[in-house]
Amino acid sequence: MDASFSASELAFRDEVRAFIRQNLPEDLAAKVRQGLEMGKDDYRRWMMILGKQGWLCTNWPESAGGPGWSVAQKYIFEEEVAVSACPEVVPFGSRMVGPVLLRYGTPEQKARHLPGILSGETLWCQGYSEPGAGSDLASLTCSAVKDGDDYIINGSKIWTTQAHIADWMFALVRTSKEEKKQDGITCLLIPMDSPGLEVRPLIKLDGRHKFNQEFFSDVRVPQSNRVGREGEGWAIAKYLLGHERSNGAGVAGARMMLDLLKKIALDQQADGGALAEDPAFRSRIADLEMQLSTLQFTSLRALAGASADKEIKPEAAAGLKLGMAEIRKSISEACMAAGGYAAMPYNQNAIRFGWNEEPVGPDYLFKMAPDYFEYRARSIAGGSNEVQKNVIAKRVLGL
Repeated sequence: MDASFSASELAFRDEVRAFIRQNLPEDLAAKVRQGLEMGKDDYRRWMMILGKQGWLCTNWPESAGGPGWSVAQKYIFEEEVAVSACPEVVPFGSRMVGPVLLRYGTPEQKARHLPGILSGETLWCQGYSEPGAGSDLASLTCSAVKDGDDYIINGSKIWTTQAHIADWMFALVRTSKEEKKQDGITCLLIPMDSPGLEVRPLIKLDGRHKFNQEFFSDVRVPQSNRVGREGEGWAIAKYLLGHERSNGAGVAGARMMLDLLKKIALDQQADGGALAEDPAFRSRIADLEMQLSTLQFTSLRALAGASADKEIKPEAAAGLKLGMAEIRKSISEACMAAGGYAAMPYNQNAIRFGWNEEPVGPDYLFKMAPDYFEYRARSIAGGSNEVQKNVIAKRVLGL
């Protein structure tokens, strides 16, 4: 196995770095570095910059407007944007509903929705989880009943990321009650300004507004907004899973956090010393460095396999997801310890631009508590750590 990048791939990395230097707005980069909350205009501005370059829908085929990148190029791109203070790309259009529409959408649906996704102008959210259907998604009850040429939707969705800034939602709804629950699920495209659709914020522990709960009260959606056949929603949801993000951003994001930890450890403390002079803390950093290096090599092995058209097995993906969640949680704990008393007090207004025009101390101190809370939640998002351990136990250990 060769886990190193080729000369052409390294040249591509240089191209990506040059593009970011020349096109990333400094005000957006400053918000990312300080951990400030992003608004709809912030996300859309960066996404439209990428869209104009043709670098937003990186996993689309070239025939559909994608850049035609190899697996390695996608990995390199995600790695570079993660370490360059670029705003997060809201992924639900480019990564999720876009590929679904390319596969299952009607010509009319493609003509209406794909251009806005490619350009970055239209933002999407994913309506899957419900108050009684999270890990067991097949138990969803949000209903869609036919009425003339429409469906009438009633029910609720929850933990919907970025619903408050989205223009559209792609949702799984129940159109029939079958003996096998998965057979009664259908995929619909829902405008977020539909009458009867209410979005309520769910504020996270770190103070950010990212999650939401939606309430549908007789919301009318044309049957022409159905993706695929009625009852085909479960198959569409499984197809969507094949277009998740690769591991480049996860490794690079953890590396950026570890570099910040080293910076804090080297800064002068109130007593005149630095944490980097403490052998115990140096040992803690070294242990984190070894763990991250192991994950990075594991990620590159998966990349090498994918580049050779080898399947990434579920147990490998589960191990990487579990490892990433644990390492980022451990680094955030170490950052809080390094920040000391200056990192502990946390005013939720601090994540919003203009709260404190003259902050006392380094900007990074405002990130410590929010990151600490965020990476506890990441152990649940996208499949909890416990679920990943079960996958490993079954697939690897045979338990």
